[in-house]
Amino acid sequence: MSDTAAPTRRAALIGAAGLLAAGAARAQIAPGDEQVRLWPGRPPGDTGARIVRRVDDQSKTPGHPDRWVRGIADPVLVVRRPARPNGAAVLVMPGGGYGFLSYDNEGLSQAAWLNARGVTAFILLYRLPGEGWNERALVPLQDAQRAMRLIRAGASRFGIDPRRVAVLGFSAGGHLAGSLATRHGERVYAPVDAADRLSARPDLAGLLYPVVTMVAPFTHEGSRDALLGPDSSEAARRAASVELRVDATTPPCFLAHCGDDGLVPVANSLSLYSALQGAGRPAELAVFDEGGHGFGVRLPAAMPAAIWPSLFARFAARRGLFPEAAAST
Repeated sequence: MSDTAAPTRRAALIGAAGLLAAGAARAQIAPGDEQVRLWPGRPPGDTGARIVRRVDDQSKTPGHPDRWVRGIADPVLVVRRPARPNGAAVLVMPGGGYGFLSYDNEGLSQAAWLNARGVTAFILLYRLPGEGWNERALVPLQDAQRAMRLIRAGASRFGIDPRRVAVLGFSAGGHLAGSLATRHGERVYAPVDAADRLSARPDLAGLLYPVVTMVAPFTHEGSRDALLGPDSSEAARRAASVELRVDATTPPCFLAHCGDDGLVPVANSLSLYSALQGAGRPAELAVFDEGGHGFGVRLPAAMPAAIWPSLFARFAARRGLFPEAAAST
């Protein structure tokens, strides 16, 4: 299947709530990988609902694994360390319409190019709001804030600089990354240990074909309803719209989107970029004419959008997060 066919397949699955997927345990998702549990006990909002890890293997092309994960009762960070770390770190948030996580395409593949540049990657397997949690709209943000704090708390163990931690999110994971960038100071869970005294603010945010707004005509309704519920109020939708949350504390942001994105309209990135400019926040926006949705790092090299990792790395280098050498590799 071509990359341009992926959005249709992905959109169909986002809209097919309750689809039964092939079962697999956590060890089959990240065999041998270092993992960090986010919560020492039950996560916030636990209702006792039975949540079972499930994996849907979408792989069609040899050498291009494509697994989608659901049933995340115990959220974790999957740590991918580079051979020659440079002290920078990135919290990676896969997308999936808040209904699943695109683990390979928007998790492992992203960690690979970051590691090649000397950057330590932390893939966040965050909880999905529709799987039986109280305060569903806050569940992914709770995990994102906690993840950022745990990364900083373990900086010496991970060999990173706690002042050089970025977040990189894709599609609905881009909405989560944008929410972390704009709501890092909001208390969304009760502190559980000393790590929760640390800042949850990312030093830089990268958002790829992100879901941004929950109120405008160009919102992605599947992500909105998965996050907020199908009968959400206008106030709840405004509260979850990233472009309405930008303020003077929002970190520098890099955005990339394709004009032919048939799932999440490019207007999402345009609206956020406009809000960032209006607030005087550092931002860079790359809009490409073709590439569709969900392309990750798998576009053919001849397609202009394939260059986005280098653009992101250079933006991060100019902001002091990546060394110049890492940006040029």
